Amino acid sequence: MKPKVYLETSVVSYLTAWRSRDLVVAGNQETTREWWERRDDFELFISQFVLEEAAAGDPGAAQRRLSVLDGIPELDITDAVERMAETLLSQVSLPPTAELDALHIAMAALGGMDYLLTWNCAHIANPALRIPINLTIQALGYEPPIICTPLELLEV
Repeated sequence: MKPKVYLETSVVSYLTAWRSRDLVVAGNQETTREWWERRDDFELFISQFVLEEAAAGDPGAAQRRLSVLDGIPELDITDAVERMAETLLSQVSLPPTAELDALHIAMAALGGMDYLLTWNCAHIANPALRIPINLTIQALGYEPPIICTPLELLEV
């Protein structure tokens, strides 16, 4: 059985964006492309939150993002997702502006994902937040996904 991966929007953005002049971002874009070539090793999932974020902004860039997401199964948004996101916001040091990030985490946890793949290292793949996120999800009776970047998941 293939590991299940929830794709957070930043991964798709890095995958489809024009090459950045910033060397770190350009390296992350290349890493994302390398991981994307291995995507068939995983069972991918997204949510309506990912689709809404991907559709925002420049129309050409949005079309590229949505094209990549076409055909990837979408997890259902439930009341439990919203409740878990609220709990994450109140129990973990996430700012109120990170509501969408908390929703992505809750989607992955409640969707039974093995991994949550993201380049959002401020509020999702932040090493200082991983343990509090995991403990909060476990306290609610769920198994937390492994939150990681494409670089980390290339090693799997």
